[in-house]
Amino acid sequence: MRSCLICDDHALMREALVNMVALRWPAVTVFEAGDFPSAWALAARQPDLFLVDLEMPGADPRAGVEGIRRAAPGSPLLVITGSQDDGLLVDLIKLGVAGFAMKQSTKPVLLAAIDLVLAGERYLPARFAELQRETAQAAGRGSDLLTPRQLEIVRLLAQGRSNKDIARALAVSPATIKTHVAQILAVTGAVNRTEASSRAQALGLLALP
Repeated sequence: MRSCLICDDHALMREALVNMVALRWPAVTVFEAGDFPSAWALAARQPDLFLVDLEMPGADPRAGVEGIRRAAPGSPLLVITGSQDDGLLVDLIKLGVAGFAMKQSTKPVLLAAIDLVLAGERYLPARFAELQRETAQAAGRGSDLLTPRQLEIVRLLAQGRSNKDIARALAVSPATIKTHVAQILAVTGAVNRTEASSRAQALGLLALP
């Protein structure tokens, strides 16, 4: 990652995120915004990643995020929020955000979420993953539950492969696979890897190309 725009109206939160990103990616250029109009202006620089709070001056959350997406549609946007409004999160997914991390998340969780969205994946909180599962199942679209990468991983899980084996096969880190597996458990409603494989089989996901 070469550049990142961090948007939060709380200076301490911005500083914490800036420090976290700079430690992980020392060569990164970090832009900061404390309100949505500033974020829209800086989005024109097309940063590689957006970390965005929802409650900022200048616009409501939907309009604020929509403005950022309009200015930089190709850049992944990870919302970092304390919001419990699942309806709002559903609307933002429709706008193309890459996922949501809770503000109370630990540093390893936030970094794992960033790694996923930079790789073109989604990162969803457990409660939202459950909502997504119910919606997809009600519509008969089980394949909507998992991203293409997660479908690869769940098929390898069904073969009894370990995280390290899967990481080697897909040329990613074991930590990334661990995060994917946690997401797979959340969206399938499984409590362990074996149950996740069984639920994927029942949904017909293992037979998909």
